[in-house]
Parts: sequence; structure tokens; C-alpha cells
Amino acid sequence: MNWKTALHEMKQSDFFKKLLEKVNRLYREKTVYPPKNHLFRAFELTPYEKVKIVILGQDPYHQKGQAMGLAFSVQPHVRIPPSLQNIYKELRNDLGVTPKQNGDLTGWAKQGVLLLNTTLSVEDSIPGAHQNIGWERFTDYVIKTLDAHEKPIVFLLWGAHARKKKALLQNPKHLILEASHPSPLSAHRSFLGCRHFSRANEFLKTNGRTPVDFSR
Repeated sequence: MNWKTALHEMKQSDFFKKLLEKVNRLYREKTVYPPKNHLFRAFELTPYEKVKIVILGQDPYHQKGQAMGLAFSVQPHVRIPPSLQNIYKELRNDLGVTPKQNGDLTGWAKQGVLLLNTTLSVEDSIPGAHQNIGWERFTDYVIKTLDAHEKPIVFLLWGAHARKKKALLQNPKHLILEASHPSPLSAHRSFLGCRHFSRANEFLKTNGRTPVDFSR
């Protein structure tokens, strides 16, 4: 199966067509991120059939030049945001991996890490501006299609918002790992030291799937 097949019913629905009309209007009238051609980039870089790990974010970065259509990821020339700095810190402590010098996670996405924000757009300097316009219904549908995936997947749910999505995951073949959000405000609670990266790769290997090289 691919994304086109998995999301066909949703994309043909009146709801989704109206959502896109609303989003297109907002792009015309406001300053919206990510760039419009990157709105569905997570799906373009990580084909459905190759998804191994899902990392859920909430909404895109809301400052100019940051958002690139992948949760937690920023353009290579942008300063690494605090949450991603903590993700890199945990990666180093867990796997001994020296992270890249930038915050571009495209290399992860191409290996099967779906970096999915539950809201796919945001307005300049207004965090959460596009929550409740309909994106959550779409991304909940995406999560449900991944729950039905024929191959075992690791879902990394970091923070209260992501952990609420656990209710959508019913398939026992998958691995669900939960922790606090990597934000400096909460990373010390349970994110730092969670060892999610090594646990995810061990699960993938046990289930006959190639582990992810998080140094890329």
C-alpha cells in the first residue's frame, strides 16, 4: 500500500476538500508556514510502505525560515531549536551518536521516520493558529491508517499532546513509547534518559526491519 491508496477515501471527502480550500485561503491572506510546497513533505519523503518510526509533533515552527514540513526539523541554516537540542542530547547519551551540526532531519525521514505534526500549518508568530481548523481530523486518520500497517512500527509519543493519540493505536504488533516533551520546560521529567532511540532500533531489528541510522 502507498499513501495515495491509504488516504484515498479521506482525500475524496467533502471535509478534506473544504479543509484545503480553507488552508489555501489562509496562505493567500496571511503569512503561513511551512512554505506551501512543503505542506505534505513528511508524506513525500517517507512513503507509507517504508514507515518504521512515527514521531508526532504538534504544529510547525512559527518563525520565518524555520518550518520545512517535518516535525521538530528546521532548515539547515537555522539555529537548532531547544527541543531538537534535547533530542540530539538524548540521542548522544542513548546511542553514542554525534548528531549533525544542523537541525535538518531529512535523513531520518528518508529512512522511514515519519515526522508528523498533527497540525500541518501555522501563522507567523502565532503558535497554534491553525489548530482546530480541521488538520487534526486529517492527521488522526493518518495515524489510524498507520495503525493498520502490515509491518510493525514504533510510535514515539513525546508530551501530553502526542500521548493523547495513543487512543488511536489499537494494533498490538506495534511498539508505543511515551515520554515527556523534549522542550526544556519538560525534558527532565521523562524524556532525557528514555532511551527511545535504542529501544526503537532494537524493536525494528527483532521484527526483521532495518534499524535507523540517526547520525544521518
